[in-house]
Amino acid sequence: MTDRRSLYVLVFLAGVGTLATEICASRLLAPYYGSSTIVWANIIGLTLASLSVGYWLGGRIADRDPSPRLLGRLVFLAALLVALIPFVSRPILDVAAKGLDELSAGAVVGSFFATLLLFAPPVIVLGMVAPFAIRLAIRDIASAGEVAGRLYATSTLGSLLGTFLPALVLIPAIGTQRTFLVVAALLAVSSCFLLGPRYLVVAAGLAALVLVPPGAIKSQAGLLDEETSYHQYIQVVEKPDGRRLLYLNEGVAVHSVWRPDSVLTGGVWDAFLALPPLLGSRLEHVAILGNAAGTTARALAAYYPGVQIDGVELDPAVSRVGRRWFGMGDTPGLTVHDADARPFLRSTDERYDLVVVDAYHQPYVPFYLATREFFRLVRDRLAPGGLVALNVAAVPDDDRLVEAVGRTAAAEFRQVLEWPALRFNTIVLGLTEPLDPAELERRLRTGPSDLAPLRELLARDARLLEASGRAWTDDRAPVEWLTDRMIIEYAAEGGRLDEDYLPTRPGSP
Repeated sequence: MTDRRSLYVLVFLAGVGTLATEICASRLLAPYYGSSTIVWANIIGLTLASLSVGYWLGGRIADRDPSPRLLGRLVFLAALLVALIPFVSRPILDVAAKGLDELSAGAVVGSFFATLLLFAPPVIVLGMVAPFAIRLAIRDIASAGEVAGRLYATSTLGSLLGTFLPALVLIPAIGTQRTFLVVAALLAVSSCFLLGPRYLVVAAGLAALVLVPPGAIKSQAGLLDEETSYHQYIQVVEKPDGRRLLYLNEGVAVHSVWRPDSVLTGGVWDAFLALPPLLGSRLEHVAILGNAAGTTARALAAYYPGVQIDGVELDPAVSRVGRRWFGMGDTPGLTVHDADARPFLRSTDERYDLVVVDAYHQPYVPFYLATREFFRLVRDRLAPGGLVALNVAAVPDDDRLVEAVGRTAAAEFRQVLEWPALRFNTIVLGLTEPLDPAELERRLRTGPSDLAPLRELLARDARLLEASGRAWTDDRAPVEWLTDRMIIEYAAEGGRLDEDYLPTRPGSP
């Protein structure tokens, strides 16, 4: 007869291993695919499908051969499969990175699902543990329900620990690769309850692999820094010309740029420099929702001396990177708030001349920063004559996301303009006081002289965005659905991520 305590330990640690593998899978994939709802839906769906297969197989095998040693071998096999994941997945993820760089739909989809299949085998095996353990634990049919209930409750408690321990403790402390190995070692140790102490040697070997340095997650020339925070994967890369770039998660989009000799970049951050003349008065107080490493704040402080800037950034690790590598600590007038954008606005009593919204959980604008309730809150935090400016990612010839955000803003602002500043970035402007075309052009003739080409682009290309259709609300704001369709269709049509620049790019003629 099998000691029931050993079965409870096995079932508990199998629950830990299942959810820990799922959490680690999300972190392993994030640097290459991001952490969008599509990624999470696939991870969760694959986990549930794998568990279903495991439950079915475990029950059948247990009926045919209810052997405690066989159950121990299954757990031991799961430990080996979990330990292999961080090493075997690297070549596939490298292919994924190339596919994303080229926006090749075939490479992205193929390597994404190939990577997911790496997680299916260990989860299937771990799913076999609970029904197998129930078969071994039942000694009296009269207590079968009670035994099954206790074992599944034990498995669920293990799953809770497997959810929170990696996410809150292990991954931030020791990284994704070592978390996989710690989980594998725990599974291997638990199998020894049924296989005997000699298998502890292999468990010790798996634990020893924790000492192997993980190396760079996505090694590339000029890599200065990388880390995994509670929120995301962060990477800082220095280019041969001295530029420093901030990448988050999959690393397709650049979230901040630093140049040693200029606050200008030629990127979307410069577009916000053209906006203060629209106020018709001196720029005094700005809120930047999505401060990242401080590129926009640095430029605003340089071109509009004396301005006070509240830079709001969700991830404290990104703020630390900004201070270390992007000169953020030297920006005059900048106060950094490590907080979520909307709760920050709700809690502050400040009034702003300009609110910049550049917060992305790549590739999405957070839905709660694109709803009517959010724009009402922003309007209430603006000084008279103030304006809000949103960076809305788009693809060429697809205005669906811009129009949806614009019509939602128009439900709360007296005038909304759109400015397609770059091929993949449109600035949506919400004005508390409308400007006729003549007044808009008159105001844009003022301001720093070297920003004149930027203001000329704004005057030429900005157009009124009419409110038509249903505004998004906190209850319904399908940002992810619309963004996913936009990206997938663009990739399927062979679209490329070809950069273009604003005339403020250093070195431009």
